[in-house]
This record gives sequence, structure tokens and C-alpha cells, in this order.
Amino acid sequence: MENKEIELEFSIKSGAPEKQRTACVVVGVFESRKLSAPAIDIDRASDGYLSDILRGGDMEGKAGSTLLLHKVPNILADRILLVGLGKEREFHEKAYCDAIASAVKTLRDTGSMEAAITLSEIPVRKRDVTWNVEQAVISAHAALYRFDHLKSKPNETRRPLKRVIFAVSRRGELKYGEVGLAHGLAIARGIGLAKDLGNTPSNICTPEYLAGQAQKLAKAYGFRSEILDYAACDKLGMGSFLSVGKGSDKPPRFIVLKHEGGAKGEKPVVLVGKAVTFDAGGISLKPPAEMDEMNYDMSGGGAVIGTFRAIGELGLPLNVVGLIPACENMPDANANKPGDIVTSMSGQTIEILNTDAEGRLILCDALTYAERFAPEAVIDLATLTGACVIALGAHPSALYSNHDPLAREIEHAADHAWDRVWRMPLWDDYQEQLKSSLADMANIGGRPAGSITAACFLSRFAKKYHWAHLDIAGTAYQGGREKGSTGRPVSLLVHFLLNRAQK
Repeated sequence: MENKEIELEFSIKSGAPEKQRTACVVVGVFESRKLSAPAIDIDRASDGYLSDILRGGDMEGKAGSTLLLHKVPNILADRILLVGLGKEREFHEKAYCDAIASAVKTLRDTGSMEAAITLSEIPVRKRDVTWNVEQAVISAHAALYRFDHLKSKPNETRRPLKRVIFAVSRRGELKYGEVGLAHGLAIARGIGLAKDLGNTPSNICTPEYLAGQAQKLAKAYGFRSEILDYAACDKLGMGSFLSVGKGSDKPPRFIVLKHEGGAKGEKPVVLVGKAVTFDAGGISLKPPAEMDEMNYDMSGGGAVIGTFRAIGELGLPLNVVGLIPACENMPDANANKPGDIVTSMSGQTIEILNTDAEGRLILCDALTYAERFAPEAVIDLATLTGACVIALGAHPSALYSNHDPLAREIEHAADHAWDRVWRMPLWDDYQEQLKSSLADMANIGGRPAGSITAACFLSRFAKKYHWAHLDIAGTAYQGGREKGSTGRPVSLLVHFLLNRAQK
């Protein structure tokens, strides 16, 4: 059973908002009751109708507020939706994306089947038309996304939103809007797939299921794929990766995806995604509270698969490899025990002091496997540490890198994608915490700087190429009663690859 993909038709158009013959035209209102430029056009054509409504106190323009108006005089659209934009001087990226989401949710809830949204015309400081349209598409998809197909009675919208037109101010901007539309659709669909995989419970989304989804994607977009089973991984010497899944009855899978869009022999970018489809902590068992969220521990792998969908949609002229070590971390008589020592694919030995620090144990072998591709760059992404959540919360992903130009490249892509990162130190001083008297290293370095020492551990396996690590523990999903995957950092990765493809 699969989640139904959002069926929404987008297009770009320039023209006077008052002349749009559609079910609804969406215009913005700033605090305090200041009309945006498209709203002024509507107001002028309707002989001050909007101004009269605002003077009556029906709307102040507060961020997130909406007001639906019917039969506005001299306007061809059936309805006008006013959307509050907040204070004009504070109208930046988040406010813009939030306004798009508020508009789309209201359109959905009020039964509008089509709409022309003029919010994409409103300037966002330091951003262009392409950015506005791309983010509008992504925000619209996010607002409409639902994962309810596992309910006995999925929620049904009586008249689902089918068509959305994003307006641009001038005809000369149409071509830039079309680029934003193409990028936005590819990214939104990639994010949607990553969300679906993350939200699928672990009794369905097993390592084998994840491998099947990767193969299905490969077939759809012409990628090459390879699935390594236990025997193949054992033959390669992946003792660290295989040790994590020993306590589970779900066999591990090492997933390889290859997009060969670049020149033959061109060094690829390698994306490595942690995919622990359920993390009970192993013998170092997690506390019961919030353990139900541990199916999201495969979010790094899900984001790599989602990124590959976007790559396929865009047909990027680039060589990209995806590596996804997938397993479960469960407790039983065969499971890793604190004090066990395992040998990684690199030959380095690891003393396992905490079996719940398992992500680094599967990633280290994937990073060694990446060497065979002589990569141009390697980026791994993982819901790796709770310490990262304490340090940075849910807004930026933590960025570590052994190569400053690569780190700056990722920071630039993250800013443009509005999928932000914060660079953290990767100093040799922290390596001391990983010392072991019995093995080459321990898998934990104690409570202080937990996210940093995890990255330091991984850096020991990434010395042969330019490497970056994204700790997405705080950004890949939200917990609590409204738990769900965010699909991050698909947007960041796609923009990183787009920038590489344009060099």
C-alpha cells in the first residue's frame, strides 16, 4: 500500500490580477492593513472594496491570518483570498513560505479547485523570481502533504485543489519563473518520497522494503542499482555495519544507486545516508518515551532516495552515487554488547561502549566503500546524535567537513534552498575523547560535545577524499503528537548538485 502522491497542476502567468478568470485570486496584506501591490490593483478595480473591508476591522494583516471574500465588484474571479503577511520590514524567507502555506491550506479547506496566487510577486529581500516560485511550489506541496493511507478511513477533501497559477510581475520574468517551477516540482516530489519513506512504520519499512523502493526508483528513472545482502557485505569485510543488525530478524541491505548523467570517467559525488529502519538502542536500550519515533532513524537513507528522485526528474548532467546501509538495531542474544570489539571494512577496530551509538558503526563502512568510486566529494547525512538536537534544535542541520571549500559550497546551497546548516568544529582536540585502551578507537567519546565526537569518529574513515557530514537528528522529522518526516535535507542536496552541474 502506497501513499497517494499529490496531484496538483502548477503554471506561471503574468497579467493583471483583477482580470484573472479563476475560482480564487490570492493577494497579500501587510500589517497594519497595508495592501501588497497586487492587492492594490484589485482594490483599484473594485472601487476601494478591499480598503473598506480592512477599515472595518475584518483583517489587520497579521502573519497567518486569512479572509475569504465573495463577489468582489468588477473582479472576474469568483473569490478573493486575503492572506496576512505580517510586518513588511520583517517579511523575509520564513514569512514568505508561511504565507504560501496559509494560502494553500485555506484554499484546500474552502473547496477551491483552482487559484491564482500573487504572493509570488512580492519581493523577498536578496531573492529573485526563480527562488520565489521554487519555494512557493515546495511550500504548497508541504501544505497539502498527508500521510493517512494507513488509516481505515483516510481524510477526503470534498473538492480538492487541482490547479494553481503563480503570478509574476512582468512577462520578461516568465522564463525565470519556469526554471523555479521545474526545480520546485522536482524537489517537492523528492521531499514527498523522503517523507513517505520516513513516515512508513518499521513493520513495513524494513531494510528489504527500502531496498525494493530504491530498485523501483532506479527502474523508473534509469539509474543503476545494486543491493548487497549479508553475504556480500561480509565478503567485503563490513564487520562494523553487519554487527549492528545482529540482534534483528530483519536482514541488512546495503543499497547502491548510480546516476550516470555526467561524462564517462567523471568523478562522482557520493551521497551516504544512514538507514536504521528501527533503532531500539540494542542492548543499551532506549527509554520507552518517544521510542515510537525511532522508525525515523532511516531518514538519512530516505533523503538520499528522495534526492535521487529529484535528480531523475531534472536529468542532471552529473555522476552521482547513493550509498544506503540499511538495518535494524534490536536487542537479543546475538546483538552487540557493550565492550564488544568489531573490525571495520577499513581494518580499524572499534570498541563498542554504547550500542545505541550505532549510526556511526554503519556509516564508517559505507564511507570506506565510497573510496572505490574515487569521488569528487562525499556527503553523509544521518540522524546521528541527540546531542545535535540539544545544541541546535530543529532549525539548522549540523555541518562538519574536512575541506573548507566543500563546506562553503554546502553552506551556499543550504542558504539558497532555505534548508539551512550551521558549521561545527572538527578539531583534533576532540579526537582524544575517542581513545580506547583495547581497540583503535571507541564508538563514543562521553557526554561532552557528543555531536562533534561522532563526526570526529566518522572523519577517521574519510581521509582519502573531500568529505562533509550532516547531522540531521533535529531537522529530519518532528516528534510529539504531530510527528512526521520533514524530508530534509533533500532541497539542500539538490541545490548542491544543481550548482555542481552548472560549473
